[in-house]
Amino acid sequence: MGDDSEWVKLPVDQKCEHKLWKARLSGYEEALKIFQKIKDEKSPEWSKFLGLIKKFVTDSNAVVQLKGLEAALVYVENAHVAGKTTAEVVSGVVSKVFNQPKAKAKELGIEICLMYIEIEKGEAVQEELLKGLDNKNPKIIVACIETLRKALSEFGSKIILLKPIIKVLPKLFESREKAVRDEAKLIAVEIYRWIRDALRPPLQSINSVQLKELEEEWVKLPTGAPKPSRFLRSQQELEAKLEQQQSAGGDAEGGGDDGDEVPQIDAYELLEAVEILSKLPKDFYDKIEAKKWQERKEALEAVEVLVKNPKLEAGDYADLVKALKKVVGKDTNVMLVALAAKCLTGLAVGLRKKFGQYAGHVVPTILEKFKEKKPQVVQALQEAIDAIFLTTTLQNISEDVLAVMDNKNPTIKQQTSLFIARSFRHCTASTLPKSLLKPFCAALLKHINDSAPEVRDAAFEALGTALKVVGEKAVNPFLADVDKLKLDKIKECSEKVELVHGKKAGLAADKKEFKPVPGRAAASGATGDKDTKDISAPKPGPLKKAPATKPGGPPKKGKPAALGGAGSTGTKNKKGLETKEIVEPELSIEVCEEKASAVLPATCIQLLDSSNWKERLACMEEFQKAVELMDRTEMPCQALVRMLAKKPGWKETNFQVMQMKLHIVALIAQKGNFSKTSAQIVLDGLVDKIGDVKCGNNAKEAMTAIAEACMLPWTAEQVMSMAFLQKNPKNQSETLNWLSNAIKEFGFSGLNVKAFISNVKTALAATNPAVRTSAITLLGVMYLYVGPSLRMFFEDEKPALLSQIDAEFEKMQGQNPPAPTRGISKHSTSGTDEGEDGDEPDDGGNDVVDLLPRTEISDKITSELVSKIGDKNWKIRKEGLDEVAGIINEAKFIQPNIGELPTALKGRLNDSNKILQTLNILQQLAVAMGPNIKQHVKNLGISIITVLGDSKNNVRAAALATVNAWAEQTGMKEWLEGEDLSEELKKENPFLRQELLGWLAEKLPTLRSTPTDLILCVPHLYSCLEDRNGDVRKKAQDALPFFMMHLGYEKMAKATGKLKPTSKDQVLAMLEKAKANMPAKPTAPAKATSKSVGGSAPAKFQPASAPVEDSVSGTVEPKPDPKKAKALGVSSKAKTAQGKKVPSKTSLKEDEDKSGPIFIVVPNGKEQRMKDEKGLKVLKWNFTTPRDEYIEQLKTQMSSCVAKWLQDEMFHSDFQHHNKALAVMVDHLESEKEGVIGCLDLILKWLTLRFFDTNTSVLMKALEYLKLLFTLLSEEEYHLTENEASSFIPYLILKVGEPKDVIRKDVRAILNRMCLVYPASKMFPFIMEGTKSKNSKQRAECLEELGCLVESYGMNVCQPTPGKALKEIAIHIGDRDNAVRNAALNTIVTVYNVHGDQVFKLIGTLSEKDMSMLEERIKRSAKRPSAAPVKQVEEKPQRTQSISSNTNMLRKGPAEDMSSRLNQARSMSGHPEAAQMVRREFQLDLDEIENDNGTVRCEMPELVQHKLDDIFEPVLIPEPKIRAVSPHFDDMHSNTASTINFIISQVASGDINTSIQALTQIDEVLRQEDKAEAMSGHIDQFLIATFMQLRLIYNTHMADEKLEKDEIIKLYSCIIGNMISLFQIESLAREASTGVLKDLMHGLITLMLDSRIEDLEEGQQVIRSVNLLVVKVLEKSDQTNILSALLVLLQDSLLATASSPKFSELVMKCLWRMVRLLPDTINSINLDRILLDIHIFMKVFPKEKLKQCKSEFPIRTLKTLLHTLCKLKGPKILDHLTMIDNKNESELEAHLCRMMKHSMDQTGSKSDKETEKGASRIDEKSSKAKVNDFLAEIFKKIGSKENTKEGLAELYEYKKKYSDADIEPFLKNSSQFFQSYVERGLRVIEMEREGKGRIPISTGISPQMEVTCVPTPTSTVSSIGNTNGEEVGPSVYLERLKILRQRCGLDNTKQDDRPPLTSLLSKPAVPTVASSTDMLHSKLSQLRESREQHQHSDLDSNQTHSSGTMTTSSSSTANIDDLKKRLERIKSSRK
Repeated sequence: MGDDSEWVKLPVDQKCEHKLWKARLSGYEEALKIFQKIKDEKSPEWSKFLGLIKKFVTDSNAVVQLKGLEAALVYVENAHVAGKTTAEVVSGVVSKVFNQPKAKAKELGIEICLMYIEIEKGEAVQEELLKGLDNKNPKIIVACIETLRKALSEFGSKIILLKPIIKVLPKLFESREKAVRDEAKLIAVEIYRWIRDALRPPLQSINSVQLKELEEEWVKLPTGAPKPSRFLRSQQELEAKLEQQQSAGGDAEGGGDDGDEVPQIDAYELLEAVEILSKLPKDFYDKIEAKKWQERKEALEAVEVLVKNPKLEAGDYADLVKALKKVVGKDTNVMLVALAAKCLTGLAVGLRKKFGQYAGHVVPTILEKFKEKKPQVVQALQEAIDAIFLTTTLQNISEDVLAVMDNKNPTIKQQTSLFIARSFRHCTASTLPKSLLKPFCAALLKHINDSAPEVRDAAFEALGTALKVVGEKAVNPFLADVDKLKLDKIKECSEKVELVHGKKAGLAADKKEFKPVPGRAAASGATGDKDTKDISAPKPGPLKKAPATKPGGPPKKGKPAALGGAGSTGTKNKKGLETKEIVEPELSIEVCEEKASAVLPATCIQLLDSSNWKERLACMEEFQKAVELMDRTEMPCQALVRMLAKKPGWKETNFQVMQMKLHIVALIAQKGNFSKTSAQIVLDGLVDKIGDVKCGNNAKEAMTAIAEACMLPWTAEQVMSMAFLQKNPKNQSETLNWLSNAIKEFGFSGLNVKAFISNVKTALAATNPAVRTSAITLLGVMYLYVGPSLRMFFEDEKPALLSQIDAEFEKMQGQNPPAPTRGISKHSTSGTDEGEDGDEPDDGGNDVVDLLPRTEISDKITSELVSKIGDKNWKIRKEGLDEVAGIINEAKFIQPNIGELPTALKGRLNDSNKILQTLNILQQLAVAMGPNIKQHVKNLGISIITVLGDSKNNVRAAALATVNAWAEQTGMKEWLEGEDLSEELKKENPFLRQELLGWLAEKLPTLRSTPTDLILCVPHLYSCLEDRNGDVRKKAQDALPFFMMHLGYEKMAKATGKLKPTSKDQVLAMLEKAKANMPAKPTAPAKATSKSVGGSAPAKFQPASAPVEDSVSGTVEPKPDPKKAKALGVSSKAKTAQGKKVPSKTSLKEDEDKSGPIFIVVPNGKEQRMKDEKGLKVLKWNFTTPRDEYIEQLKTQMSSCVAKWLQDEMFHSDFQHHNKALAVMVDHLESEKEGVIGCLDLILKWLTLRFFDTNTSVLMKALEYLKLLFTLLSEEEYHLTENEASSFIPYLILKVGEPKDVIRKDVRAILNRMCLVYPASKMFPFIMEGTKSKNSKQRAECLEELGCLVESYGMNVCQPTPGKALKEIAIHIGDRDNAVRNAALNTIVTVYNVHGDQVFKLIGTLSEKDMSMLEERIKRSAKRPSAAPVKQVEEKPQRTQSISSNTNMLRKGPAEDMSSRLNQARSMSGHPEAAQMVRREFQLDLDEIENDNGTVRCEMPELVQHKLDDIFEPVLIPEPKIRAVSPHFDDMHSNTASTINFIISQVASGDINTSIQALTQIDEVLRQEDKAEAMSGHIDQFLIATFMQLRLIYNTHMADEKLEKDEIIKLYSCIIGNMISLFQIESLAREASTGVLKDLMHGLITLMLDSRIEDLEEGQQVIRSVNLLVVKVLEKSDQTNILSALLVLLQDSLLATASSPKFSELVMKCLWRMVRLLPDTINSINLDRILLDIHIFMKVFPKEKLKQCKSEFPIRTLKTLLHTLCKLKGPKILDHLTMIDNKNESELEAHLCRMMKHSMDQTGSKSDKETEKGASRIDEKSSKAKVNDFLAEIFKKIGSKENTKEGLAELYEYKKKYSDADIEPFLKNSSQFFQSYVERGLRVIEMEREGKGRIPISTGISPQMEVTCVPTPTSTVSSIGNTNGEEVGPSVYLERLKILRQRCGLDNTKQDDRPPLTSLLSKPAVPTVASSTDMLHSKLSQLRESREQHQHSDLDSNQTHSSGTMTTSSSSTANIDDLKKRLERIKSSRK
């Protein structure tokens, strides 16, 4: 029972995953309680359960599952992060809950799905539910349908997408299961409730009985529009409002909803398109021309049948339309006309928008055909034109319709008016702007006066409809002259009109102030085109609140769209103001007098016409006072100005009175509600006085005031016409001057350019030079706003005048128009008139080119010309084209009607011959036609795009230029609408694709909005991303961010759903990348405009300039603001003064700010921050999620050292600003290294905050920056401080568990790079902490990273101890997640490979299951020995290489740290079988490097050209470099070497024959003395291959029954023979390294013990040979290496539980043999290393433990070995303990001392002195050790950045205390810089404390001096002698001994063959237990030490710089110094 209840103590999350159901039940219950308690939806608690929620719902136990579902529901409802689990949980619900028998489970499952929808995850839920419909279990299908039905019923069709559901409905109705069919019926009824009849067409295919049942159900449904009963989180406020609205404005709301939803699902969208062009009768085009009407009828009937298909596939219908049009227009048989009209109707309905391109051709023909009276024909034509209207826009066909309005035939007039009325019904206020309304109203007003009553009625109906659609205010200006009767008639018609939009438009008309008109188009399916138009058009409504509403269409020139925008917005915007509209009737003089007398003093009125000027003056003064005091509402402006104009009025002769009078006019205009009526009374007088010297200025002031009250456009027009009616030239020139000035003050908006230009022309022709000059000045000002196109109007002036105009224009070149400062009157003026006139300028302003007369050229495009262009003979075609070019050139500006020309030119685009000429004509055409070319985009423009696929460069360039010329005129909207562009992109033509994508990439970024059809291009864009052509791929990648900018990441990602999985992953990765680079959309208007919207002035003035400067001048720069302001379309009069200046100022200021450095270096800033954190003055950077106080703290800390603007970006709430900040930081990384390092702690902290952001693009950018940052830090040899590491690494490790591969990869790369700036051993605990995470991905990645660290840096990285670390890792073998289990196993296998069976001891006890998994994995890894090294070579080179390059550098800190780094760098091991070895090609050659003074950094060795043989190596067996090989040798042997490499690699082959052949070849080489030398340098490699083969035979071949055992014996004999040959050549045998020998001996002893061999015939012979071989190995190998190998092997065999006692016994026998050989070999043995090995052995096996062994042999062996060594070396043996760090760890030292004492007692031959010395030496050791540790500690502090000062102070104190202490050994190891730094530091402290300049002797002595005056100190590091020959000791006795020894000169004579001091300084960090390869690595760390001459064979070539001198030099000190100097030289030459 105890076991069962253990789970009670577990934490909740572990209970939830427990295998016992009771535990899980309890876990879910507790979780439920926890969830209910958490109040904060963003609480970090939620994240703990993220990975478990799926388990909650998929629990295998039904009871537990119910509880889990309850908990999951609460979780989804309340957790902020729940959305992340949508897909997995819903799929779990579908598969595991919906099939449950319990109804409760199903209910909860459905509730969970609905809750996910509520938290905005509708799409994901729907996707999973639709997948569920493919399940085989009918229960699941039923539940999925039911869930979808409930979701639709509750959330409505806006949230639940109906299209995918409707698609599967027919399949559900066919199901065999009744339950499924019934549920399908219910959902069909529910769908019908939302979309009504749109559901009928898709369900036509189902069984008629079912359909009938459905019809019956549908009839029962209530007719009211359904409303959602449940809302998304983001809409929940609506829920509250809903009840209020139901009582008050419920209908309106309902209508709005309905209107929005109806077009959303359109029956048309649910249908499959049918291709009909190919199905036309083959002889159709002949028959349609036939003479017999019956044949023509047959042809038409065939078409009629085809077009009945409700949806037709796009194609080229031009010929068919042309044929039908001909029948409609010319056929005499009216029956056929009706039939053809029906066919056109069918085409228009079936093609919808795609028919739009043909609409322009057909509309005039149909309208003219209305002359037919027959009802059936009229009806057919009406249907046709109505259907066609829905495929295009009123704008596009307006010209054709207006042309027909003037027809004389009353029927045509009537039908056209009726058509206009019907069209208006489909419009909304926004799609029927003033610019469009004006011409239509003008034409209709003619019709209401027509003689025919039917024409009049039709016109009334049309006007009534317009009135209903846009409201009275918009239409009234056009109806000013209509008498009351007719006006009433129009209003009466208006009330009868039923709009397509239902009540909405009515509301728009009546309640404009309150309800914006939703911009959706008609309910009718065909109005798709309008949808897009309306969306972009401004939604009329209270725009004052939202000035940024987008105006009509794209912001390009497109005249109609822009007009629409300006016109409609203009009116709407004045709504509020128009209520105060002052439409003043003209008052009689009597009324005026009466009104004036009410407000003016009586005397004033009497004296107005006094003959005495003084009285008049006094009267004016009173008048002025009265006006100044008057209230605006009470001021009768008209009456007052009438009084002023009263005799003498403007004929006043006294200038003072006149000045006063003019001043009063200005006052009245400013202070009163001044109307245009009042203005007209005074303007004439003002113009008359403007030229007056004394009164002119006052007149101008008054005119300006009037302009402000009545709008400049109107005032200017009045003033100009009055001025030029006068004869006084002074008045004319001053009026022009005033106007120049006024334009600058008010802006150019709304001015009537046409009127101006004619007046300016008159002025230019004036005889008076002042008038001409003023006119030219005015032109200059106009040029600022209009641009270069202004010159066109004056090209016919005299050259002299033209040159003056040009000079004026030249002056203005490059200037920006000033920001308007006036025109911001607080009250409105006559809005009606303004509206009227405000339209003129729109006309003119929108494109000045439009003011030029446009020529009608359609009559010149004759059928002869068209047939010429289409002629078969190219010469005639050329003539035709030339003619066209001539016609266009001559006309310059043409009207849009060009007859058949488009079709003719389109045909020529397929010519190979004259295509360039055609393209030039099309370019001309665009310029000549201007924005009207828009209507030809679909039929002609798209064909030009096709030409971009031409194979010739020049043709493509011409086509691109043409497309650009068109797009400049039309804007992009026309091109992007519809499927045409996506169809082009679909074509697999690489040229077309790359050109088109390039064009889009250029155009899309400039657009503020795009039609929704852009999404159609995305699938083809994705296929371009994977195109075979590289250019296409590149262009597609370039275009990707711009598509995303308009469509958004979500839509783009969703579109990948249809791709293959492999493609999908690639595309998603690219999308992620693009997301990071995604530009922001061009902002609507400049921000300043939204705050201070440029009144009528800036907001509307751009119509003139934007298009012009885009189309004519190429300069876009000068006018961004106006263009944006125009886009706003706002004409509310706000403060304009700063409207335009502000943005420019701020941007300038920002640019100045951004020029400086971004990081400011604050001296000691970082140190101070660390102190603050240590002293708890600030918060420690430690949190689970960053709270505000942390962010604020960081902000404060950053404020002193980060540029203000960058800080604003860094702490902005919008992620795009973070991206910007990161981009800036990347740019400044190289240039501001110091700053970056100075602020590093803050930068890293800020980046940790970014890790908590949810935005992927920021995260990717941050990681990118980190990679660059750590690369820089390692180049700078920076050493990360503890503070920086602890506040950054834990957060980085969190990200290693990210779901996205790309992020995990980056994080791993950063962790790798961090090891270059922060010791791996310190990284280890952080990563270890990461393995405790709840995120399984994180656990797995951390474990893998730990494996990599151990693999790269050996066991010494494992903290706190290898044992503890491995136990922690081993826990994860039992993890529930497969990836974690694998990672843990792989990590332990890596350790096993480094450490052998020792691992089992370190990991402690494991459960049986875990242990078996581990053993299995280890076995497997043994079978693939080469895997690890290969992997390592791939993954680690960068890390290791840079480490090794940085080891000797300076800023790393303490010496101890350096040596451990060196060690890390060298420990690049992977496998016991394969000691990692850098191949010859990659070795450093110091000689080469030294002579090379290039600037290449020494970190990257030059690579030798590879010999191709190397590539064929199947197994990468790294070859240890045995001797330093000279470059000269390399050249000789390079070819041989690679051959040998190849053969050796085959030795380890799994194929016995291959192996035997390789061995035979090697044997041949070894047997010939002259060739054997070639094997040098390959010995380790060869031995590794051999023992791999031995292992393979042992594990695999021997177990294989199919193999002939003779084969195996043969292989064995080859191997053994080879080895015996090898070990007879002593020079080669000595090259074998320790690790390799250990493994070789292991293999041979295993072979000797293999019982399976003994059973074979020749088995005994093999074992005898092995015996012989072992003896050879023991005798001939390097004695140090073999002895070391045997010790390690013995240690491993005793540790390994699996090892047999026989094995250990044989190892010991080998050791005994070695002991016997010792007397002969003692001098060649490196005793230090052997004693280190024995130390390690004794540490692992203390005496007590050895005694417990079953056999007594191990302890005897050890004792014998030590005894022999003592006997041979005597007391000197104690001097060889130099490599041992901590002697107290084992009993070795004590044991040796005992032996020494014992032997001395026995011999008694030593003198007392000697004995005393021996004893003293032993005593010394303990005190010395303490001193040494203390000093080591001090130096560690000096080396660390934070504590360096403290360390120096301690060292100073220590030296004062022990004046004779020697710190030289600690300094000697470090660089010159470090030494001088320490000396300098000590000097400074001494000067500070004592004020004297005395330098301590010991530090002053240079290392060279020390060498001359003092011999190398005796004994180990712990007893180093000091410079004055004394030794530090605690007792007087020792002091005496020292003095005696010094007197006797003992120190000087004691020089013996002990290693020099230098070798003792940098002690390697020794692993606790060494495996063979580990031993190899500990040898590596002794590069600097370079023990004795023979030791070169131990050096791994990773560090062996090929220097030939080392082999022969007898003085190792010289070696080291030489090497040091060379390295220094290399470093300095590289800097």
